[in-house]
Amino acid sequence: MILALAAATLYIYALASDNTLVALLAKPVPVLALVAWLRGAPATPYRKWISIGLGFSVMGDILLAIPADLFVFGLAAFLCAHLAYLRGYCGITLRPALPALIFSAITGMALLGVLASHGLGPLLIPVALYALAISAMLWRALACGGLAAIGAGLFVLSDSLIGIDRFVSPFAAAPYLIILTYWLGQWAIASSASHRSTDKVLTQSGARSVGSC
Repeated sequence: MILALAAATLYIYALASDNTLVALLAKPVPVLALVAWLRGAPATPYRKWISIGLGFSVMGDILLAIPADLFVFGLAAFLCAHLAYLRGYCGITLRPALPALIFSAITGMALLGVLASHGLGPLLIPVALYALAISAMLWRALACGGLAAIGAGLFVLSDSLIGIDRFVSPFAAAPYLIILTYWLGQWAIASSASHRSTDKVLTQSGARSVGSC
């Protein structure tokens, strides 16, 4: 976590000083640190899928930090990340959670509507698929509750800010707000996997203790 905080600070400095090379080197490190952190948690299917999602997020971080127009490739990497998170959440619960479904659907449609109204051109279909995936991910995260829901909500907020800054109206604070909500979201999602793994181990230990009595 110390490494993650140091890299995050360095990346913020790189944004402020417009240092592309430092930004490229520092940006993936916080999420890479989360991947390493989760390796210390007990292995569960949920942890596996969250780790896969974090791995795709690292790819997305690198693609979007490269000084070239790789937005579609970065979008594809984060799409895979959301699908991995979605698979992890579905492994926890499949309850309908209708209020969460309605909220997530409205959020996704509203964001896509705003972006499409400002002209997405050839990006319409990729962005629509991404909006569908992130809405489904948010729905299942809200159904799980806790840190998973908080992390997904922050991730959606970060992606929404990217869309607004890129397609609607750029604003000076966007890079800072985008990365901070993104990192906090990823931390909460990773923490949900770590806590769930710990809870499972404690539950299993308790069951063994009862059985031995």
